[in-house]
Amino acid sequence: MHSTVDGFSYGLVTPLVAFLMACLGGALGLRCTARAIRVARSWRPGWLALGAATIGSGIWTMHFVAMTGFTVEGTPIHYDRLITFASLAVAVVMVGIGIFIVGYKGASGTALFTGGTITGLGIASMHYLGMAGMNLDGYLEYDVPTVAASVAIAMAAASAALWAAGQVRGFLWGLGASVVMGLAVTGMHYTGMAALEVHVHGTADPVAGEPAATLLGPMMVGPLAFLVLAGVVVLFDPLMVAGGSAPPPAERKPGVPAHSPAHHTPARSRLRARGPVEHRSRTPQRR
Repeated sequence: MHSTVDGFSYGLVTPLVAFLMACLGGALGLRCTARAIRVARSWRPGWLALGAATIGSGIWTMHFVAMTGFTVEGTPIHYDRLITFASLAVAVVMVGIGIFIVGYKGASGTALFTGGTITGLGIASMHYLGMAGMNLDGYLEYDVPTVAASVAIAMAAASAALWAAGQVRGFLWGLGASVVMGLAVTGMHYTGMAALEVHVHGTADPVAGEPAATLLGPMMVGPLAFLVLAGVVVLFDPLMVAGGSAPPPAERKPGVPAHSPAHHTPARSRLRARGPVEHRSRTPQRR
């Protein structure tokens, strides 16, 4: 039996909050990615890993905030704990692969296409794996062309966001990139939900898993706390907020003192700067 699906049980509250969570995760993660491009290679893996975990947490939190407003007429909705956790891990790992490619190869050409594609596939994989963890008295059916459109939206918008983050042109570029990433996640989510049809069996059998309020509420505490900590890191790194360029480290050579280039003035220049020198004869003068 085909059942009525409602993805907006709380009106526009859940879509707006979900979009803001996606933008927050995107803003922090893309700023970490932009920061990684400008630091020494020894620091780069740490910044890229932080960016991947932040974007993955934002994607996962966005999805399940939106799912709190999802109801199906005629059946309760429960969630499998293991699959729900696995969807978070998939998001972080696949987004991390895409970000590491862009972080080491640059946000242009083949690297950008590859990184954006993998990041978009990570967003889509997280969504559909999270949907697979949903248990109800029925089964889910998807419209294949609409699913393909949702994946294409995720890949295109993720590539655009990584490109904007790689430009490193200040705070406004980072803000724009985060909005694009938020649009990628929420656009992919609701396009994927538009492809969904639910067929309810209509039996009285209990549904396996845990209710959304019991499972998702406590589970979202961890990713939300991580986003707050990542925000603290950004706030205490002025270079990330301002989008400026870090000065390159001075090259140290053996036997050469480390002084500023402004202090290295050639000997002739110093002599010329002093002006003419008065020469005095050492021969005693006759009186």
